Amino acid sequence: MAGRGGGGGGGELQLLGTWYSPYAMRAKIALGLKGLSYEYIEQDLFGKSELLLKSNPVHKKVPVLIHAGRPVCESRVVLEYVDEAWPGAAPPLLPADPHGRATARFWATYFDSTFFPPWRALMRATTAEQRAEAFMNAVPQVEVLERAFVECSKGKAFFGGDAVGLVDVVVGGFVVWFKVVDEVAGSSLLDEAKFPGLAAWAERFLAVDAVREAMPDAGKLLEHYKGFLAKLASPAGST
Repeated sequence: MAGRGGGGGGGELQLLGTWYSPYAMRAKIALGLKGLSYEYIEQDLFGKSELLLKSNPVHKKVPVLIHAGRPVCESRVVLEYVDEAWPGAAPPLLPADPHGRATARFWATYFDSTFFPPWRALMRATTAEQRAEAFMNAVPQVEVLERAFVECSKGKAFFGGDAVGLVDVVVGGFVVWFKVVDEVAGSSLLDEAKFPGLAAWAERFLAVDAVREAMPDAGKLLEHYKGFLAKLASPAGST
């Protein structure tokens, strides 16, 4: 399966991913924003390919971007690599200003290290009681992210300002997942009344062509998620 856009700019590009992985979605979005062509190679995380194990022997996870035969692992690293390797393609994900770059990296790290764990608990909850507790624990992180959006966007459309930036892609890779978890849990993580900035941002982000093309079908993802929850709820389910 080929990605959209123009040439790979100095070497063949391959992306190893899994269709439902929000981390792989990040890489797809970045490549799409840059207009780069690439070969997408779907991976089975329960039967990992030799190519994946060879390309990412440490973590054995997706995404892996292979550029001219050399692998780049971990989604955040992939995003910055794409931004640096093709600086003239589309607006940069990171601003030129050192403080702006540091701020974007701070909020991207906040999302992965602080926001994600309580949301993951909500995503893995299988009872109403678990969901209520997990949602209550996740809301303070959304409040912080709402303030971050106001600070970073400065009244513009995206965390990156007028154009999609690093934080947009880091958070945005999870937006469709937020929606399917909300549908099952009966919650509203990016509630329009409580978090107007994030709620409006999410819809603008999903409307970007490169984002829309990178996202999986919401119905297909919902069915995948329901199957995941059924396995968790079974006696043999994962801990």
